Amino acid sequence: MKYALISLLSFLSLSCIAQKDITATNGQIKVEKIWDKAPHSAFTDLLRFKNKWYCTFREGPGHKSGPVGQARLLTSTDGKTWQSIDSFKLEGLDVRDPKLSVTPDNRIMVLMDVETYKDGKVETRSPWVSYSDKNGNNFSKPEKSIVDKSISVNSDWVWRVTWNRGMGYAVVYQPDALYLLKTKDGKYFEKVCKLDVDGSPNESTIRFDKNDKMYIIIRREKDDQMAVLAKSEPPYMQWTFNKMNYRAGGPNFLFLNDKTLCIGSRLYDYEYEKLKPYEDVKLKPSTVIFLSGLDGKIYKVIKLPSGGDTSYPGMVIYKDELWFSYYSSHEGKTAIYLAKVPLNQLTK
Repeated sequence: MKYALISLLSFLSLSCIAQKDITATNGQIKVEKIWDKAPHSAFTDLLRFKNKWYCTFREGPGHKSGPVGQARLLTSTDGKTWQSIDSFKLEGLDVRDPKLSVTPDNRIMVLMDVETYKDGKVETRSPWVSYSDKNGNNFSKPEKSIVDKSISVNSDWVWRVTWNRGMGYAVVYQPDALYLLKTKDGKYFEKVCKLDVDGSPNESTIRFDKNDKMYIIIRREKDDQMAVLAKSEPPYMQWTFNKMNYRAGGPNFLFLNDKTLCIGSRLYDYEYEKLKPYEDVKLKPSTVIFLSGLDGKIYKVIKLPSGGDTSYPGMVIYKDELWFSYYSSHEGKTAIYLAKVPLNQLTK
């Protein structure tokens, strides 16, 4: 199903209850459902590699459904027709949140969280990886990665790897701690430093500006639950932390230009309530595109067709468009969607 004329909401600050500068306009944003084969498909990522598109996500009976989830990998030459190229299933284990990146030796790496269960509850979490061949056609059997033994616990969730100057960087979140890691190959993750963020921090995405400064958007589950934007210069040992004015859910982001962050995330119910008295805005979670300055303060929101169980986008800027994968249950069955957003809709 395709959509056009998506509602665009622009406002100065999500943290302000009294909104004065809210506008609604129409943009030529197209969204298409690209996959719904499983009962529940979720937690996407998106990559362009050697003139082909790759989209990955988890398939299972539900959002949290025990040790039966697998990672699905789709490919497309035109972004319209998609086919499954592989799936990653580990017997008796739950495979979650696959993420895509290109290694320094020019192969696709699929990073996955793999969970073991005992008596119906998660017992351990650990990162696993699979690698493509040089052409991106065939993928290796997933293998377990090693997290630095000085910090490793039985719940190591390595969220997403971002490569810069031949080194991969990632954040591992644990029940009581958050660490920055680095890796040369995705098989071994070495501790860089601890990130002192309160509020039960977890899902984190790393990006670099053109001067190698590192930016991290960090989701928080407790206290005020506002996301944090962390920044550091090489060698990434000294940090500044800025509280953002929104809650994150499966956050991803890119640099739109030298001064603007383009963020994909979930917009929560109580943030909709702050948009009153605009009664046409429904009270439900949605997947959105945020625009912010380098301070992390949101000034524009583009709401995509979505609702219920939704978010976890993959993001690629290609030619004059932002390609944006995500999942949603607004049409009943939880499925995978692809939005194509003209860059002039983000910058005007």
